[in-house]
Amino acid sequence: MEPTTYQEVAQIEEWRKAMNEELTTLERNKTWTIVNFPPNQNAIGCKWVFKVKFKTEGTIERHKAHLVAKGYTQIEGLDFLDTFSLVAKLTNIRLLLSQAVVSKWDLNQLDVNNAFLHGELNEEV
Repeated sequence: MEPTTYQEVAQIEEWRKAMNEELTTLERNKTWTIVNFPPNQNAIGCKWVFKVKFKTEGTIERHKAHLVAKGYTQIEGLDFLDTFSLVAKLTNIRLLLSQAVVSKWDLNQLDVNNAFLHGELNEEV
């Protein structure tokens, strides 16, 4: 069973280590810059999400902690104007897998610890 609150994991070494790894990665990737909070702005909170990653035979591989923004607290038109989420179309994935089978390519699976899209923002965040 995966924990749902910080209080549940604060006393467990594996989860504290997972949270420290997440914070270290966010800092290393310069995910944020600390600034003075501007007046008349809404702050977007964050929360921890905890997952246990398993090996194929069912044993625990590692504990994973993600610090995520509470984007659902934003108001369209006030806090944001539009949204965008890059996703792969299922037909493109099927095409790629079919080509791999026909070409007898080796396929490997991987788990990306952290993925960041780097782009220039014109908005104040």
